[in-house]
Amino acid sequence: MYYVNDKEFKCSVGVTLDIFNDKWKMSVIWHLLESDKRFKELHEDISEITQKTLTVKLKELESKKIINREVFPVVPPKVVYSLTPIGKELRPVLESMFNWGIDYVQECGTISGENACEMKLFKR
Repeated sequence: MYYVNDKEFKCSVGVTLDIFNDKWKMSVIWHLLESDKRFKELHEDISEITQKTLTVKLKELESKKIINREVFPVVPPKVVYSLTPIGKELRPVLESMFNWGIDYVQECGTISGENACEMKLFKR
């Protein structure tokens, strides 16, 4: 058995699915792989997400120790989000997902023009 975040799991895949149960969390992590970011930067990077949903997802990821939230004592308040060491370990997972997505589109769809989520780190 696996016990984490006040839950019991029979399989480690269940732990992973419990943490990453929606597309927004993975998108937040994807953009934090590039650099630490403020809320506004993340919201601009993930333009389809509402501010309310982004706030909820950031809190969930922080509570699961995937991201850090650092508050600076200045006016106006400055908050910066970054990945924790365990969050940074997701880099090869997301790189594989990124490359698989490209392979899938090449086989089953089309690629055109600008690809907004491409990062220098993951270009083939």
